[in-house]
Amino acid sequence: MAGPPVFAIAPDDLTAGDVLALLTHHLAEMHACSPACKVHAMPAERLRSPDVTFFAARVAGELAAVGALRDLGNGTGEVKSMRAAEAWRGRGAGRAILLHLLAEARARGYREVGLETGQHPVFGPAHGLYEQHGFRKTDRFADYVSDDFTQCMVLPLG
Repeated sequence: MAGPPVFAIAPDDLTAGDVLALLTHHLAEMHACSPACKVHAMPAERLRSPDVTFFAARVAGELAAVGALRDLGNGTGEVKSMRAAEAWRGRGAGRAILLHLLAEARARGYREVGLETGQHPVFGPAHGLYEQHGFRKTDRFADYVSDDFTQCMVLPLG
């Protein structure tokens, strides 16, 4: 009987085809669920910016999930582009990348991490994951405001 998957999580330069394909799928789904003006997911070229650190989680070389941590300054980080590959949904990949991002935020000395996600039912599992790890809904975070399409969440890191 095989044990739980072991996720190898490392910074990624966003050049691998599987990473770019997952991000393209992610952006397409965001646009299918929300008006364009409410889609705050970043394309690959923006995720390569100096204020963003992008990570990929792999199992035996297979892409399982991606996620990024954006430095907003003033001791605040933002979780961006959290996405598990379809074959890895419900198998701990999202949890693994989120925990990695939170450990990175703590190592950087951030006092808080926040995020913006959608309100569409497709985001339900993500909301549950974030809440399970201490994120709480808030009316606003950074430049985002919660409304019919946007949900802001924040996690104080102590």
